[in-house]
Amino acid sequence: MSRTITALFDSRSDAEAAKERLKASRVDADHVHIHDKSSAGFKENAYSTHQDRGVWDSIKNAFLPDEDRHTYEEGVRRGGYLLTADVDDDCVDDAVRVLEDSNSIDIDDRAQQWRSQGWNYGSDTGAATGGAFGFAGDRDGDRDHERSSGSDEEVIPVIEEQLVVGKRDVERGGVRVRSYVTETPVHEQVRLREENVSVERRAVDQPLSDVDGDAFRDRTVEMTETNEEAVVGKTARVVEEVVVRKDVGERTEDVSDSVRRTEVDVDRDVDRDFDATRSGSDFDRR
Repeated sequence: MSRTITALFDSRSDAEAAKERLKASRVDADHVHIHDKSSAGFKENAYSTHQDRGVWDSIKNAFLPDEDRHTYEEGVRRGGYLLTADVDDDCVDDAVRVLEDSNSIDIDDRAQQWRSQGWNYGSDTGAATGGAFGFAGDRDGDRDHERSSGSDEEVIPVIEEQLVVGKRDVERGGVRVRSYVTETPVHEQVRLREENVSVERRAVDQPLSDVDGDAFRDRTVEMTETNEEAVVGKTARVVEEVVVRKDVGERTEDVSDSVRRTEVDVDRDVDRDFDATRSGSDFDRR
């Protein structure tokens, strides 16, 4: 199983160097990308939401809390470069060490620095204060108006959870096909011809005929023996093929869960209002 790790850099050269160091290390990292303001989905004037994930929509396994996502987005908005990579769970620590040694930004320290400069993360609009996002000043002006008019109010936020369904790759088995060579003894029979030359001396007692008049001469008779021997040869033939193929399909799965929502019940104290209008002195004291 893999996880997506993130790191922020002040310059693209540092981000590119970290990307190359991550690829050159022993860490099994896939989908290493660098994101900036020009990346698809990035919005200059708003943060990502669960409905509109923005730049995170193209990042696999990027299920970060809202505050972490928005902090990285603020870093990109201020000219930084976001590096993301999918890393196996067993290699996460090694990958983090590689990125820490690559001049990456301490995101917590940087976020604290932005807050000291006026960045007000967590407003309903999702925008930062100062610079191009001046919503915090307007909200202060509203509160001043409320105090000057003598109004008194308390705000109860109504919170509603929404179900976000993502996808991840899960190994559920596989097939390993291995080919190897075996030897099997084979026995065959073949008939071989052998020649043997033999010399035999036979006793003969008969007169020499006229035909044998040239009997008294030198003679040489030669006869050659030949034998057959077995000659072994081999031929190779393809007798079978093993095909390994992966078919990809899709299936629909129903995901069921529960989401929470804040409900507000308003109970009006009618009797108390009636007594207050009837007794003017009590009303004045309040």
